[in-house]
Amino acid sequence: MPRRLRRMVCAAGLVALGLALAVPAGAGAADPPSSGPSSSGRRGIVVVQVDGLIDPPNAELIRNTIRDANDRRASLVVIKFASGGAVDVDADPLVQAIRGSEVPIAAWVGPAGGKAKGVAALLVAAVPVNGVSNDSTLGPADPLRLDDPDATPTDLSAEVAALQTSNGRSAAGGRAMTGRSLSAAAAVRLGATNRVCPEVPGCPTLGDFIVHLDGTTVQTASGEVTLETAKVVGEGADRRRQPNQVIAFRKLDLVGQATHTLTSPSIAYLLLVVGLALIVFEFFTISVGLAGGAGALAVVGAFVGFSHLPVTWWALGLVLFSMVGYAIDVQAGRPYAWTVIATALLVAGSLFLYGGSSRLDVRWWVLLTVLLGTIVFMVAAMPVAVRSRFSTPTVGREGLAGEIGDAVVDVAPDGVVMLRGARWRARTNRATPIRAGDRIRVVEIDGLVLEVEPEEGGARDYRERRKSATRPADDPGDQSA
Repeated sequence: MPRRLRRMVCAAGLVALGLALAVPAGAGAADPPSSGPSSSGRRGIVVVQVDGLIDPPNAELIRNTIRDANDRRASLVVIKFASGGAVDVDADPLVQAIRGSEVPIAAWVGPAGGKAKGVAALLVAAVPVNGVSNDSTLGPADPLRLDDPDATPTDLSAEVAALQTSNGRSAAGGRAMTGRSLSAAAAVRLGATNRVCPEVPGCPTLGDFIVHLDGTTVQTASGEVTLETAKVVGEGADRRRQPNQVIAFRKLDLVGQATHTLTSPSIAYLLLVVGLALIVFEFFTISVGLAGGAGALAVVGAFVGFSHLPVTWWALGLVLFSMVGYAIDVQAGRPYAWTVIATALLVAGSLFLYGGSSRLDVRWWVLLTVLLGTIVFMVAAMPVAVRSRFSTPTVGREGLAGEIGDAVVDVAPDGVVMLRGARWRARTNRATPIRAGDRIRVVEIDGLVLEVEPEEGGARDYRERRKSATRPADDPGDQSA
């Protein structure tokens, strides 16, 4: 058989053998159907960190994390809540994303001192399994949104109770967390949360919560799933359990974090007042523009936050007009009645800047710091800055007359001299020109021009002789030769 033919036969045989081996392997790749709960496997655990207000960036983070976890079939999604409420978000799409997930979802409120209120409490009720860390609290869910408390549905308690019941928890616990704040122990006792960790020491850390989820069966959109989240390491007294797969943390990106930070009521208020003060400073000092640019950016940042907050527009107008009042007295050079009026407007505007829940009010210490800082800046710092920028230095005859300096260039009759470390325009009598480097004496000041003469042997200026001639005879200053 020719060599080329033998090669073709061998190649065809190898292809046929590969196909024969691949078909059984492909047919056996699928597991036989099972009536019992499936296992979550070890495809990674995703933790989404929700800190502060649940605003549009945080809401988008939750939805995107759940979607991405379903796309790559993660083992588990854990939502870590430390949230005191929500602004400018609709809770229904978040609940639907949780209920429609084929990946198991758990919620943990923590670390110590954490809380889940408003929409956060509703989402804790919506997840299949949840827990609260030591010294953290769950609820109240009412109001759902701090920016619009009246938008909370009247049947919120029934909705939370229904979510709790669908996840195998107590309806009474759901009603309790709707209207009041529950400690970790109370939440477990009332059935508002699952008994994931032992009563002592509880779930002090997120790692403890994840480890104790091992073996828990949860309901997902595709059926029941048994979680596998822990493994035993060490021997003897060193034996302990730890997560058995990679834990990936998801949090806001740079843009989302910036928007979330600006949505803080206290930060938006601080940026507004500081930005306006810098703009006033730029207007009066006419500097290189850095203060004005920084002020403009601060005001823009404040209005980005205001777009998600329940701003009372008349109170915002009072804050803006207060800066006009301060500017009037800055122009006058000292505090008068407008400073008092501006301070009253600023206080009133600051106190009533936000509507909605009182939990959105600017923190008292931020309010006090901003008010005192603005008053000191406008009353003390601004007048000094304006005077130093626009004041014209005056030089008295008695200050420079008789001073000794040096000629920088020839003064014949005009030139430049050095006096007290500064260059001055100078003029001398044509009869006594001064060469560069010679010593000079100041005789008189004519505006910003120094009348000078040589240190030794100066001639009388013709103007001085003319003054002497016109001076009354009985003038004691008449000492002309």
